Parts: sequence; C-alpha cells; structure tokens
Amino acid sequence: MGDRNLISPENKTPRLIGIGVVLSAIILLYLMQLFSMQIINNVRFTQDATQISQKSVSITAKRGEIFDRFHEVPLVQNVDSFQVNFNPAEASASEIPRILSRLSVLLRIPFSLLDQKVPERLYTSFQSIELRHGIDYATVSQIAEHRDDFQGVTWESNPIRNYVNIGTLAHVIGYVGSINQEELQVLYNQGYGMRSLIGKSGIEKNFDLVLRGKDGTRFRTVDVNGRNVSSNSTDKIIPESGKDLVLTIDRRIQILAEKALGPRNGSVVVLRPATGEVLAMVSYPYFDPNKFYTEEASQEFTRLQTDPTFPLINRSIQSAYPPGSTFKIIMTTAILGDKVIDPARTVVCTGSIEVGDRVFKCNKLTGHGVVNLAKGLAQSCNIYFYKAGLENLGIERIDDYSKKFGLGQLSGIDVPGEISGLVPTPKWKEKNLNYPWLGGDTVNISIGQGYLQVTPMQMANTVAMISNMGRVYRPHLVKSVFDPLTKKVEETQPEIIYENPLTPEVWTAVQNNMRGVITEGTAAVVITTKAVKVAGKTGTAEDGGKGSSNHSWFVAYAPWDDPNPENRIVLAVQVEKTNEWEWWAPKAADMIFQGIFGNQTYEEAVQTLKPWYINWQ
Repeated sequence: MGDRNLISPENKTPRLIGIGVVLSAIILLYLMQLFSMQIINNVRFTQDATQISQKSVSITAKRGEIFDRFHEVPLVQNVDSFQVNFNPAEASASEIPRILSRLSVLLRIPFSLLDQKVPERLYTSFQSIELRHGIDYATVSQIAEHRDDFQGVTWESNPIRNYVNIGTLAHVIGYVGSINQEELQVLYNQGYGMRSLIGKSGIEKNFDLVLRGKDGTRFRTVDVNGRNVSSNSTDKIIPESGKDLVLTIDRRIQILAEKALGPRNGSVVVLRPATGEVLAMVSYPYFDPNKFYTEEASQEFTRLQTDPTFPLINRSIQSAYPPGSTFKIIMTTAILGDKVIDPARTVVCTGSIEVGDRVFKCNKLTGHGVVNLAKGLAQSCNIYFYKAGLENLGIERIDDYSKKFGLGQLSGIDVPGEISGLVPTPKWKEKNLNYPWLGGDTVNISIGQGYLQVTPMQMANTVAMISNMGRVYRPHLVKSVFDPLTKKVEETQPEIIYENPLTPEVWTAVQNNMRGVITEGTAAVVITTKAVKVAGKTGTAEDGGKGSSNHSWFVAYAPWDDPNPENRIVLAVQVEKTNEWEWWAPKAADMIFQGIFGNQTYEEAVQTLKPWYINWQ
C-alpha cells in the first residue's frame, strides 16, 4: 500500500522542470527591469533629478537705445549698473554683522536696513538676498578687490537707462521702472517676470516689447538647502538684445521750440503734415527721468505727483483747453464748404450783440465796422462768427465740421495717455448737465469758447488738414525700428486718418484767409520773420480762474506760398492762462519759424528778429 503512494522518478521530472521554468522567468523579468531602470531610463531619471534640483537666474537683456531722426547720438542709452547680493550661509555666522557693517558704508545704506534684509534667522540660508541695485562699477570694484573680506557677497550686471540731456522730450520718451503686480498679471504670458523692468510712460511704455528684447536664463544645480553644487557656468540661454528706435524728432527743432516757449506752462507741436511725423513736441514744465534711478527716487516721484503744475502731464496730448479764435478757421471752412454765406457778404460789427437776455461782446469793444469773411478771420471779429454760427451754420453743422477735423477724437499718436477733448452737442448738454441747449451755447462755440475742449495736437492736425487740402495723416513719433544685430530697418508708413472731400477752391480760400491773419490781421505785429511766409491764426481763450483768465494760442503752417505739402511744416503753440498774460504763443512761433527756415539756433533767431517783446541784447 505504502509503495503505491510514492512518486516515481519519472513523475518528478516534469514538475521540477516546470518550477525551474517559472523561477527562470521571474529572474529574467527582474533582470530586464533592472536593466531598464539602470541603463535605458538612466538618462530620463538623471534629467528629472537635475530638473528638481536646478534653479534658474534671469539674465536681463540689453534694452534698445532711442535716437532722434538722424540716428547718430542716442537720446537714451544703457549705463553699467550692478546689483549686490548676499548669500548668508556662504559666510561665517559670526562674521555676518561685520560684513554687513562694511557693506553699509560702501553701498551708502543704513546698517539697520541691511540688518532687516538679513536677519539672524537667515544666517544659515543659502538663498541669495538682494542688498541693493543701481550700484556703480567703482563700488563693485572695491568689493572685488577685498573679496576675502566679503564672503557670500556677489554682484550681477543690471544696466539702467540714461536719458541724455533730453529736457522737454521727457514726456515723449518716458521712463522705465519695476513691474508692479497689476502689470505682471496682464503681461506674465508675454515673458515678463517679477524682476522685470517695464516702460511706465511715453515711448518707453508703448514700445516696451520692442525695446526690452528677451531675457536669458542662467541655470545652476543646488542641493536641498539651496547650496550651489555645480560650478558649470555655460549652462544658460543667451539673452536677445532689444531693438533700437529712431524717432521722428528733430533734436535741433526740439531745442529751438523748447527755448522759444521758455519757462511757461504750455506746449508746442511741430508737425510735418505730408507724413504725420512729429518734429518736436514740447511740454512745460517737465521732469528729469534720471532722478528716478537715484537714492531719492521715491521722494522725487512723490514731489512730481503732488506738484500743482502737473509736470508729469504731456500737455500736447493730455490736456484740453478752449481753442478760442483758432476755432474760427474751422468755422471759415464750414462757411465756404457748405456755401451758407457769400464770403463777400458783410456784417456790421458794433462791438456787441444781444442773444436772448445776454450780451456777447467782440474782442474789439468799439467794433470792427463793416467786415466780410476774410476780414472777419484776419481781425478775429467775434460778431461776424457769432452771427454765422447762430443764423447760418447752426450747431449740427458746427458739430459735424469739428468732428471732420478730428476734434473730440483720439488721433492715435504712438504714445500713451492721449485724451479726446470734447465737442459739445445738445444731447451731450442735456445728458451731462440736465439743461437744454441755448442760442448762447451756439454763439460761444462759434468762437471756440463754451464747453469746447481741444488738445494742441488736435489743433496741429486741424492746420495739417488745411495745408494738405483735406487730408490728415496719423501723427507719429517713431520713424523706424532698427535691429542692431541684423541691421534690418522697419520704417513707419504714413497712414491717413481723416479725409475731407471739399474742393481745392475751398481749401485754397481758407489758406489765403489764414495768410491774411499774418499780413493784415491780428498777427501782423508779431509774426515778423522774413525767412518764410506764414499762414496762421491767433487765439485768446477765456477760461476763468486765478491769475490770467486767458490762454494764448497760435496755429500756423509754412511756407504758405509753396504748393508742395512735402515742404511744409505745421506749428501749434499753446500757453496756459497760469502764466502772466503776455500773448506769448505767436511770439514763440515767430522765433520757431525763423529758426527752422533760417537754419538758426534760438539765440541766432532772436538776434535776427530783434523782437520788441523780449530783451534780446
């Protein structure tokens, strides 16, 4: 019986073979997995491990420079500047107070502030702490010369902007600053980071993406404590420098206009009407953007923001005023364009007119006598335009022509902050003031008063339309974008923004009437230059308030007798009521035209004109 329960040798062999096969398969699988982990996946695991322990440091790209139209000497360039950092764990804990004390003297920063940045609880940290930026090369050299005394101290290049004697171009060019949280939320996906510098105003802001280039990255491998464990400095992405901008600004004309305006609150726009190129844009008072990179930057910015003269405002495009009698050139165009009045028809100006229960006076209290359209514009007779606006044109037609000239609208100039001004209508008044439009409102707007508000740039465009026989090009300040690496140039192309299809006869008549303002009208005693023939219009705008209640305007173009718009230049000068009343706008224009067409500096133009209104000797 027992012998029958025994397994014979023949029966054991298949079972042993089966167990051997299973064991062999298991061992083979383990070997394959081990081979895969150690050999096949080794590269991937190594990359993953490196990725986890790899830290990156941004390398700031060189920001593009900014030039005037001749692309010779930069208006804005980069200056070497450094940021000093401190890695506490790389220094002896007992030596850190001494190191910070010496840095306090070198970096000109209170020890208490450094002590706050590097508190005792961070003495064992390998995290780099920024101590100060905007450090000059000489200071960094002193640290480098005594490197053994400054364990854990490092520095990196962090160039800052240098605005080279730009004066009133500060409003055009703007400035840069550290990105804030709101800007970062909007621009994060465009490559900006927490340490990015960004244009805050002017060209620096509008063309920030062009100027800033692309930041590079330096990688370093650290351990779990943040300690550097690799000395490989070649592992980096090279930054791409920003592109240069060439402005339309003519530095000579800018300085000429700046000196002609002088220390008076106001602005000057010099425009090439055939292309929309802005040759000069002056706004006073102005600011020095270089002070935003000094130790007193915060105090300087606060001072500018609280200054009652608003030096941060670009008055050429960010301030609006009643245009006064300069608006009469739009009224003249409407009269001729819609043929509502025979230009030879006369009215009698006695010095005042009654509308409803109000009396509206002329600029000449004794009256101008018998005037037609040409004399009405030349002598700036209010009575003529009161009657034309109220009895012939009407507010709807005045509103229509104002908008055809671009008033109440943005021109789209390539700097931020432009405002649209205001062309009032009966609907606007009823909605905003809850009061109906009256005849007196039409009378007021007919001479550029009342609720009407325009910017100096809009008035420059108004004259450009007359000079161009009905066409206005978008004003622009960037002439071209230049890539210093490839030498490629991208030119800004002129763009038509308004086109008024009146007949050439209408535009010629308006031009001739504007010439009459200079030869026999209100500007005859002031526009004395013989260098060029000017066509223009004076303006005195009442605006109430303390001091003078009158703004001074002068808008013009020259040469009047050159039929080619390519050769013409448009000028708009506005001087605010806050200045002592001296009717300065046409006086400044006289010197600017003399300087431009006489190829003279301001000082030479004054010597040539010998103007009676300033001490030129």
